[in-house]
Amino acid sequence: MPLLVILIAHAVATALAPLLVYRWGRQAFYPLALVPLGSLIWVFTNWPAPGGAVTVDVPWVPELSMDIALRFDPLAAIMSVVVLAIGALVLFYCADYFQHHDGHTEKRLPSFAAELVAFSGAMFGLVTSDNMLLLYVFWELTTVLSFLLVGHYAERATSRRAATQALLVTTFGGLAMLVGIIVLGNMAGTYLLSELIASPPTGVAASVGVVLVLVGALSKSAIVPMHFWLPGAMAAPTPVSAYLHAAAMVKAGVYLLARMTPGFADSPPWRPVVLTLGIVTMLLAGWRACREYDLKLILAFGTVSQLGLITVMVGSGGSDMMLAGLAMLCAHAMFKASLFMVVGVIDHATGTRDIRRLAWLGARSRSLLVIAVGATASMAALPPFLGFVAKEADLETVLHSPVLGSAAPFVLAGIVLGSVFTTIYSLRFLFGAFGRKGRLEPSTRVAEMHRPEITFMFPPALLAAAGLLFGLWPTQLDTVLDSYADTVPGGADYDLALWHGLGLPLLLSVLVLAVGTAAFFSRARLRRLRTLREPLGNADEIYDALVRGLDRWSVELTAVTQRGSIPATQSVILSTLVLVPTIALALGARDRPNFALWGSPLQVVIGLIILSAALGAMVMRNRLAAVLLVGVTGYGCGAIFALHGAPDLALTQFLVETLTLVVFVLVLRSLPAEADRIHIRRNRWPRAALAVAVGATVTTLATYAMAARTGVPIASLIPDAAYYRGHGANAVNVLLVDIRAWDTMGEIMVLLVAATGVASMVFRHQRFGAPPRVADAGQPDIGKLPVLPTTPAVGDITWLRGSELRDPRHRSLILEVATRVIFPLIMVLSAYFFFAGHNTPGGGFAGGLTAGLALVLRYLAGGRYELGEALPLDAGKILGAGLCLSAGTAFASILVGAPALSSALIEVDLPVLGTVKFVTALFFDLGVYLIVVGLVLDVLRSLGARIDVELGRDQATAVSAR
Repeated sequence: MPLLVILIAHAVATALAPLLVYRWGRQAFYPLALVPLGSLIWVFTNWPAPGGAVTVDVPWVPELSMDIALRFDPLAAIMSVVVLAIGALVLFYCADYFQHHDGHTEKRLPSFAAELVAFSGAMFGLVTSDNMLLLYVFWELTTVLSFLLVGHYAERATSRRAATQALLVTTFGGLAMLVGIIVLGNMAGTYLLSELIASPPTGVAASVGVVLVLVGALSKSAIVPMHFWLPGAMAAPTPVSAYLHAAAMVKAGVYLLARMTPGFADSPPWRPVVLTLGIVTMLLAGWRACREYDLKLILAFGTVSQLGLITVMVGSGGSDMMLAGLAMLCAHAMFKASLFMVVGVIDHATGTRDIRRLAWLGARSRSLLVIAVGATASMAALPPFLGFVAKEADLETVLHSPVLGSAAPFVLAGIVLGSVFTTIYSLRFLFGAFGRKGRLEPSTRVAEMHRPEITFMFPPALLAAAGLLFGLWPTQLDTVLDSYADTVPGGADYDLALWHGLGLPLLLSVLVLAVGTAAFFSRARLRRLRTLREPLGNADEIYDALVRGLDRWSVELTAVTQRGSIPATQSVILSTLVLVPTIALALGARDRPNFALWGSPLQVVIGLIILSAALGAMVMRNRLAAVLLVGVTGYGCGAIFALHGAPDLALTQFLVETLTLVVFVLVLRSLPAEADRIHIRRNRWPRAALAVAVGATVTTLATYAMAARTGVPIASLIPDAAYYRGHGANAVNVLLVDIRAWDTMGEIMVLLVAATGVASMVFRHQRFGAPPRVADAGQPDIGKLPVLPTTPAVGDITWLRGSELRDPRHRSLILEVATRVIFPLIMVLSAYFFFAGHNTPGGGFAGGLTAGLALVLRYLAGGRYELGEALPLDAGKILGAGLCLSAGTAFASILVGAPALSSALIEVDLPVLGTVKFVTALFFDLGVYLIVVGLVLDVLRSLGARIDVELGRDQATAVSAR
């Protein structure tokens, strides 16, 4: 599977990039460039035939349609060349770009190299994804990597703002696109792009889905009104602009348009949206490019303008317009990446990009001038460059396109006017960067410039030469682009050529060049017509105003709903829980429920005990008593589970309730023994009413939900699925570690977040570390808890090592002896629950809770030093090991060609034991086990040992004050 190998190679290079940069510095970019270069060679040697495709289908999560489905067809091959070729050149270019003559080194260069290589792999994955959900994953990966790359200079406010702006805009578009993907996928019954385009859904819902996908595509390609993020992103290093904002990221949107046009061009909202926004973008951004003084901003607005043109061409429909649009896409990638690199050379050599500070640069660096002239000529559509061939194709196909109908004249007029702006800002760029501007000597910046290295100018020179080569001989490019363009229905037959004879397109090209050149040389007169403010407004300022408004609104809303009061916050949440489902149930259709209040007298007795304990917890002032009564309700629920034939749930409930009680008791040590009577009586009746309403709502919803069931309950299918598919007799455990392992993966993530959050609040400075041991006493260490000097009583016998450093007043001989005897038994029971849980009550969660209770017992009996003696490991490392095991099980399944988190049965014949069956889900369960143990250890270390230290300090302070 070469496509997967390319993705894996990029992933490996991403992981190795920081190490290579640390070792070789900027020279590491040369070997890193070999990864996209080698991938490019594979693309050339395995070019798909017209109408053919290389496919890869690796099962991942088939039930969620999340398979790794890749498709390498002609369009994917064309985009792969753009992504990989320019990616390799940009990496090669970085080696010289990050050479600082003052000896300064980039602090974030290792991470920059990794991010740039990862972006190349993500873009390759995006253009080869056939599964739309997988495409969305790569789509958002490019968004995140773009955020990191644009914000490379994080110490600069402009970089942070530009990165955040790009992230917000493109993420908003990506989320809209995800909703559209789900709508279209559900309607079509498939998430494969190839199948969706072959049989596109129709109707109002499909039109809504199409518009949502267009929002994502247009935001990615910086189309009005979401165009302003791209000029802002020029705060990024120039290699990022040359790659992401000329050839890769911004091309993702137009790629998706080109991919979906064959199936959806005739959808009612498609063509009006694409044509209108594309032409507006071309005109607005072209006009803005003529007003800028920063070389990168001139190119950035020019990029936005030409993206509008490419959007019109590839999104209108028809094979001829698709061919012309893809030709412009390739030409734009070549000349714009080259020009951005030229700007990088200028900035590197002179220290400025302001055209007002550059004069005589062309005379000082003629080789750079030649490169810039070649790339700019292609941008301005001058023959014999590819830009001219593509622009002629655009004008010709729009002029004779059967799919545009009455809109053709307006589209043609928009392209002509936009091309005039292109001529103007092309001349503005070239003259502003290299012209003498009437000066008799070079400007200060140019006079002090240093000569750029040949290797520094090689990548832009190669791209400019490629634009000339394909302009002179466009036949091969025409054959390649035709292999995909011919799959688009409609349109006339058109071939790319440098000379099509005299005709209206050539006359329009001459008119564009003449008007644009005249306007540029009349710029002094035209400058008088400029207004102080943009007549159409500033989208960047509108964005700022919108963000400020959202910030203000969120602060005001938070002030009402989040006042810092836990009861108030809970009241809002619980009130929502009561109102929303109740209203939905009252207004919707429902079946008459049929239920029994109880099944046996014992259930009534347990229910009365639970009710009494709940009422007692409401009126009890003593906090410990209230906690114990709440615990009674939990144990009662466990008893109900046991009576209903759910021993696994009952066991887990008992273990969780016990552990929760211990945590409550640990926290209560730092609180007064009794609650204030005034606070208890305040709002008692409203809280009681809310509690009753929540209970009644949950009970009612459960009753009606059971009555609404029309099919076979899934519970009746689980035992057979667990036994025959999961190879286990314990349906609950198989459900957790196999059938619904993704849910368990999400739950252990929540446990990790909870453990990190609790410990981070308690440990303000040192988050990680092992609990203190007896050997650490008296040795201050920033990574360990401070030690309070204590002396054991003379002749006192200690059954636990940690008791040697514990205050004798807090020791219990009976508890120490019992712990010494019981702890090994509990650990054996924990191991039994873990290994036997696949067929009998237990499992990794129950086993981990049991081991956690054993640690709790050691801590209660021997204190904080005994906790370190029981398990002298860092809780963070245990949590990390558990997560690696659980996630590694998922990836191991994929590597052997099975869906993620699927399990396999391994049978081994042993001489004495006979046939032993082993299920690979045990590794996932082991990860769960370790995460639970790590969570308990983290809680004991933070809420137990740390609070011990604080209480000890308070006692020592009180004694010294006396």
